[in-house]
Amino acid sequence: MDRFRIKTIDTIAGEGLELFGDRYLVSAGEASPQGIVLRSSPLELEAYPDLLAVARAGAGVNNIPVERASAKGICIFNTPGANANAVVELVFTMLGIWLRHVQESVSFCCSLAGLRGDSLIREVEKKKKMFKGEEMAGKTLGIIGLGKVGTRVANTGVHHQMRVLGFDPYPVMDNIHDLSPEVELTRSRAEVLNRADFVSLHVPLNKGTTGMVSTDFLSKMKPGALLLNYARGPVVDEDAVLTALAAGRLGGYITDFPSEKLVAQEKILLSPHLGASTTESEENCACMAVRELQGYLEYGNIAHSVNFPNVESTPTVHVRTRLIMINRDEPGMIGLVTNVLGRHRINIMSYANKSNGTIGYNIIDCAGPVPLEVQKEIEEKDGVIRTRIIRFGQS
Repeated sequence: MDRFRIKTIDTIAGEGLELFGDRYLVSAGEASPQGIVLRSSPLELEAYPDLLAVARAGAGVNNIPVERASAKGICIFNTPGANANAVVELVFTMLGIWLRHVQESVSFCCSLAGLRGDSLIREVEKKKKMFKGEEMAGKTLGIIGLGKVGTRVANTGVHHQMRVLGFDPYPVMDNIHDLSPEVELTRSRAEVLNRADFVSLHVPLNKGTTGMVSTDFLSKMKPGALLLNYARGPVVDEDAVLTALAAGRLGGYITDFPSEKLVAQEKILLSPHLGASTTESEENCACMAVRELQGYLEYGNIAHSVNFPNVESTPTVHVRTRLIMINRDEPGMIGLVTNVLGRHRINIMSYANKSNGTIGYNIIDCAGPVPLEVQKEIEEKDGVIRTRIIRFGQS
């Protein structure tokens, strides 16, 4: 049996890589991979002509040229939710650090070196009022983006006895169903901005969200409110934030994405891209990414793709060959492939097809072999992007 070739880019948790098993050749030095697992490094697709799929061990895919991948018939996966707990914990950790003036108070304690006994205690009692903070309970938390992370941030806010508002222009019902009933879903983003003491961003980075936090966005926020960005750096126009901070309209900015403009600025609290940097998160992401690649390479199944529709089909024991067809979402594609197979007297046992409006994905199970010349005939048809044959048993 041929073994699938996998290239790793970045450091991928061993707990995930161990799942590949004997059917896979896994190496950071693999020159001709069929699958790639990576984290945040930029990917150059053209360097890998045999590539079938890429799994990003994380949520964002802005380091991957997704449109070019679609044009080449390369499936791109991410791991939504696998790092959600790590991000949620960091959001509330940083919010607590801000509200309780933890940075300043820790620095103060470090300055006490040299004091002894009662002198140290008197200095602590005298100065602690400088660091009096606020509690989360009773405040209004606004969430923009109710994906896996945003939903958990909202529910954690409820746990902290906060009033929680949420808005997502393209809600996924599975995520909405996971929300606490105490979370108020608003009809507009502006309503969240107008009412929230803290606004937390949890949107993907795309053309629609790049620069989303603009001067206009900030002008709609409650005066003195706090902005938290644990989504992606480019979601926020940093110049607009700095202007709003200087004018006193924005109370503060907490983010996981340091930049030259943001470092050493007053009213800004930075963490060095720590959102998913926990042992548990890296293991969860790696395991999920590996399972996605296995399902795709071995069976053609798709779960959690960002550019292909999700399709899963379990072959019966009588299936000898599985034909995968990736095509542009155009009329007549199903008839095209069934006509070719019928003309060559190849019996179709089952057919699964889904589209995401751009890409059509077809899983066609056949009772017998599909010859190479038949596969090529289908692949050469207008509208077909790529085909693949998966064999079960002897064919």
